[in-house]
Amino acid sequence: MYAIIQTGGKQYRVNEGMILKIEKIAGEKGDKITLPEVLLVSGDDGEIKVGNPVVPNVLVTAEICEQGKEKKVVVYKYKKRKNYRRKQGHRQPFTKIKIENIAMG
Repeated sequence: MYAIIQTGGKQYRVNEGMILKIEKIAGEKGDKITLPEVLLVSGDDGEIKVGNPVVPNVLVTAEICEQGKEKKVVVYKYKKRKNYRRKQGHRQPFTKIKIENIAMG
């Protein structure tokens, strides 16, 4: 059984027990969250339900495992022969979740 969910402007294919790194969402380590935007769900019997845009009565529950930041990305702007240099760093926040259940009906 798997589902395709949407969170943070991205789509992910998830199974039960899967650990996933997504865009930051509010919550502390150990909190339970529900991901209601399920775009597609496949049952154990192979039946596939496609949403328009989401599948009704399907929820994906997950547990927050970690809140953190990615490695630093250096943004360097440079114009040759113009003495123009700008250096900036960025660390994108993320949330690591563990998919616990895909509930249909």
